[in-house]
Amino acid sequence: MLKTPLCDLLGIDYPIFSVGFGRGAGPDLAAAVSNAGGCGVIGMSGQPAANVRGRIARVRALTEKPFGANVILASETREETIGACLDVGVPLLVLFWGDPAPYVATAHRRGTKVLIQVGSVEEAAAAARAGVDGIIAQGLEAGGHVKSTTPLSVIVPAVVEAVRPTPVLASGGIGDGRGLAAALQWGAQGVSMGTRFVASEEAFVHPEYKARLLTARAEDTIYSESLFDVWWPGAPHRVLSNKAVREWEAAGRPPSGERPGEGSVIGTLKDERYETGEVEIPRYAAIMLTPGFTGDVEYAPLWAGESVGVVNEIKPAGQIVADIVAEAEAALRDL
Repeated sequence: MLKTPLCDLLGIDYPIFSVGFGRGAGPDLAAAVSNAGGCGVIGMSGQPAANVRGRIARVRALTEKPFGANVILASETREETIGACLDVGVPLLVLFWGDPAPYVATAHRRGTKVLIQVGSVEEAAAAARAGVDGIIAQGLEAGGHVKSTTPLSVIVPAVVEAVRPTPVLASGGIGDGRGLAAALQWGAQGVSMGTRFVASEEAFVHPEYKARLLTARAEDTIYSESLFDVWWPGAPHRVLSNKAVREWEAAGRPPSGERPGEGSVIGTLKDERYETGEVEIPRYAAIMLTPGFTGDVEYAPLWAGESVGVVNEIKPAGQIVADIVAEAEAALRDL
């Protein structure tokens, strides 16, 4: 019942994608989602070629199913990262925050399909003209970095109409099977889910971050155009409220350079990309909070979408996919 033309295009069973949320979306998570019949996406942004090869090899050791690799086009290493992804033959590139046009033809020649996440109808139409294989329409409800200024229920039908017959996925504020059923009713052929999979056993994410998601409500998230902008300026985002957010709000939401505690260090993060093996994290840095973080979680970004209100339990990613499928089928039967 849930199989859509996009599933046939990519060779997957269910139209459920996990988001490649940086290093938090590692090989274990991507493989688990793909093994359950969805399409797991590994985070690759900022990764040098050697890391790309190692991470893709790990995914392939865990699954024979299709999977994707996410690259943020605003990253300084995008050319190296995308080149390495194509060299090792990733089945799917999932791009975000930039123009996919320079990469589509090369990817297609190498046998790789391309999706791009967009935040407007105009961006979607341009991507369709560039020949992408699918478009992820992001709604304002999304967690992490948010290009959209439009609610999901508005942008998805508009994008579907504008780029027909290019398949469209919905992303932002979807955390269960009812959300998937709604997206299909709006004309989408699938969903891309981040927050729900952050709260999975396989996500390479700090345990305190996962725990915060389980007790949060949609209204506990905050959208800002500039709060966590160190290392990635000019990128609006949605996070859970914590001390960093509350102290900034109490100060009147001052701009960069005038925020409370600006320039201080909140901890360190282990990361093999750095020569020392770890890096100091300044306050307001746009990082993914992995288990290698040592410091005060209250001052780190806890990326989360409004779907956090339906995330109440940490589960294996495969079980999450199975639950979403069952819930969506039940919701569609009720309709």
